[in-house]
Amino acid sequence: MHFTLYSRGYCHLCHDMLDALLRLQTPQRPFTVEVIDIDEAGDPALLAKYDELVPVLFADLSQPELCHYFLDEAKVLQLL
Repeated sequence: MHFTLYSRGYCHLCHDMLDALLRLQTPQRPFTVEVIDIDEAGDPALLAKYDELVPVLFADLSQPELCHYFLDEAKVLQLL
């Protein structure tokens, strides 16, 4: 399983969500996480879309977001 987390370097909620997500990882539930800082991505459309919503977590970028602001552990665990 691979997750994508849209984030910002100065966002404490972003750091909290990443920490909470990583706590769910076990040898029986392996996954990877790509953290994309929307300020450093160089994509104005990405910044405009997620500016006030970060952190935003996706399991599949072609699907709706799993959660934003706070980790929805139940949704993540369903996928794992």
